[in-house]
Formats: sequence, structure tokens, C-alpha cells
Amino acid sequence: MSQAQAAGRPENKMGVMPIPKLLISMALPMMIAMLVQALYNVVDSIFVSQLGENALTAVSLAFPIQNLMIAVATGTGVGVNALLSKSLGEKNFPLVNKAAINAVFLYVCSYLLFLVFGLTGVRFFFTSQTDVAEIVEYGVDYLQICCIASFGLFLQICFERLLQSTGKTFHTMLVQGVGAVMNIILDPIFIFGLLGMPRMEVAGAALATVLGQIGGMLVGLFFNLAKNPEIHLSLRGFRPDWQTIKRIYAVGVPSIVMASISSVMTFGVNKILLAFSSTATAAFGVYFKLQSFIFMPVFGLNNGMVPIISYNYGARNKARIIHTIKLSIAYAVLIMVVGFGIFQLFPDKLLAMFNASPELLAIGVPSLRIISVSFLFAGFCIVAGSVFQSMGNGVHSLIVSVARQLVVLLPVAFLLSLTGRLEAVWWAFPIAELVSVALSSLFLFQTYKRVIKPIGTENQ
Repeated sequence: MSQAQAAGRPENKMGVMPIPKLLISMALPMMIAMLVQALYNVVDSIFVSQLGENALTAVSLAFPIQNLMIAVATGTGVGVNALLSKSLGEKNFPLVNKAAINAVFLYVCSYLLFLVFGLTGVRFFFTSQTDVAEIVEYGVDYLQICCIASFGLFLQICFERLLQSTGKTFHTMLVQGVGAVMNIILDPIFIFGLLGMPRMEVAGAALATVLGQIGGMLVGLFFNLAKNPEIHLSLRGFRPDWQTIKRIYAVGVPSIVMASISSVMTFGVNKILLAFSSTATAAFGVYFKLQSFIFMPVFGLNNGMVPIISYNYGARNKARIIHTIKLSIAYAVLIMVVGFGIFQLFPDKLLAMFNASPELLAIGVPSLRIISVSFLFAGFCIVAGSVFQSMGNGVHSLIVSVARQLVVLLPVAFLLSLTGRLEAVWWAFPIAELVSVALSSLFLFQTYKRVIKPIGTENQ
């Protein structure tokens, strides 16, 4: 009889279900949820593009801050996932609850930081990038709302990660789905002033976004209180447990920094592209929206994979860890190859969804085809990075991300921009991904040799 059964708790499916079935059951709801998330991001920009290219550019320039908020939330979630799932595998149920309630505390603190930025720093952020007054005003209207009301974003992701950590990815899918569907429905109503609502334009897109996040937050809270018996959320007598917070951030901070680097990279590339034209920046923004359709399913796969690896790492089950990693890499590479094919064959049709002008099409078609070459390598790198994080070594993921985006991508993009040819700039993305493949392969081999291979021999 296992310790879990002896304590009156059934064995968690992450320790007993066959890996192919388990990975699909864990990942598929997350992949569907991520696709819905990608859909509402794209729909957001499709509606905004109807207001004009300046509105689309403003939303594109706001992306680094939105991405930074998501980076802080999801990076913290990686630390929570790793600690909570590992504690479940070890049958350490008091630590499971301690990790959960301290996670809520950390997400609230994160929101407060962006509330302050929303109240004080948004206008400076836009004027530091462009002097086009309409773009600045659109951007301020949009980003202020997104930051000031970002408590919905932070707590929705918090409650998603608690559900995900205990294997309840179907409920996570429902949480994300509610938020995304609300956003899609409310977007045209608020942007264009339908059903008696005032026409709010770009601010309406932001309002639809935050209301969707708040809706997802409420559903996530309900599921954790009513449908997640392995976690008991209670604020009674709560005090921050700094040891638990330290363990969360030991994995979470490298993940936050790693995801935040994407914001720095995007900001830098936007500055490089603005030297060519604002349309080039709009094209880059459209690329980011479209690529989410390809990357989000892989991230969903990862979100299903991480708790499986963390749980079985805690349970010291080497065979299940290796099987999960191999299967995840195969699925991720397949998804990215399909995405590469779509971007190569239909770039003009993808751009047409965004009311693309002839200039935007002329810039966007080659950009999608060139950047998507990096898809062929990205699937392996994404899974490898999550393997490092799930086993408590987020530093390897951080090194790969810094090397790819800051050491290689930005400098190479700048150097290629000196040729005066915009098409040359896009080749920085495949070049950077090749560096990522090399480093990820090296670190994955080291992780296997030093961490995975010795499992099961500790007491011999």
C-alpha cells in the first residue's frame, strides 16, 4: 500500500497512467485553451486594424509590457508548478498547501507593481518609442487599462497553475476558455460601440481584454475551491513563508527573467524597425499575433508535460521522465513543422485578415516566410527549456534565452539593418534559433547525465 493510499488519498494519475495517454490527457486541454487564447489575441488585433494602421502599431508597441506581465505571471507559475507537483509526488501535502497560498500572495504583489506602472509610466513608455501623436494616444488608452486592471490576468494565471499542478488541466482549459470567449464577444461591442455601448476604439479592446481576464479569474477561483481537493486555500492566519517563497522563486525567477527577455527583444526590434517605417513595426506585431497560433499549442503541450516530469522526479521514476521528454519533443517538432508549412504557403492570406495595405503586404509576406524558418528548430528548444525548469534548474533555460534573444538576435538584427535592406533583418531569427538548438542540446545532455540517469541508484 502506498503512502497516499495509507493516508486515504488515491494515487495521482501522474504516477500511474501510461505516459502517452497521460500526456495527451494533460496536454490536450491545455493546447485547446492556448489556441483559444491565441484566437482572441488575433481577433483583438483584427478588430483594432479596422481603426487604421496607427491603431495596430500602437497595440504592437504595447506588446512588450503586456508580455512582461505575462512573463512575471507565468514565470512565477513555473516555480509554483515545479514545487507543488514535486511535493505531490513526495506525498508532502502540507507543503502543497503552503506553496498554493504563498503563490496567491506572490501574484497579488506582482499585480501591485504593474498597477503603479499603469498609473505613472505608460505615457513615457510610448513617447520613448515614437513621436506620432495618434500612436501615442492610442497606446496610452490601451495600455493604461491593461495595467491598472491586470489583477484579473495575474490571479487567473495563478488559479490556472494551481489546477494544472494537480493534473486538472481540463478545468484549466475551461478557465482560459471563459476569459477568451468573453474577450472575443466584447471586443466589437466596446471597440465599435455596438448594442448601445459608446464607441471606445482601442480603449474598448483593452476593456474587453481585462473583463475577460477577470471572468477567467472568478471561474478559476471557483474550481480551486470546489473541484481541487488536493489544495486547500485559506487566508486564515496567513503569513508569508519565506522559505517556500524562496523555493518557488529559485525556479520562478530564472523563468521570469527568461520570459521577460522577450519583452526586451521585442522593444529592441521595434526600435530597429521604426528606423525603416512604422509599417515594418506593424508587420512585426502581426507576426507575433499569428505565430501564437503555432507556439501556443506547444506551450500547452509543455504545460501538460511539466507537472508530469516534476511529479515523477519527486517520485523518483526515471523511466516515466524519459518517456515523457521523448514524446513531448516529437509532438512539439511535428506542430512546428506544420506551422512552418502554413507560413510558407499562405503568408498573404494570413496578413489579409489584418486589413493589410499593399505596403504591409510587401513587408509582411517575406517577413513571415523568413522568420518561420526558425520554427523548424524551436519545438525542440521549447521542450528542452521546460524540462530544465520542471527539474528545478531554470538557470539553463535562462542561459539559452539570454543567448538567443540578447546575445545573438538583437545584435545580429542591428548589424543586418545596417545593410539598409529590411528583409535582411528577419534572418536574425533563424540564426538565433540555431544557437538555441546547440545550447539546448548541450544542457539536455548534461541534465540527463547528472540528474536523470542517477535516479534509482541513490541508495545503491
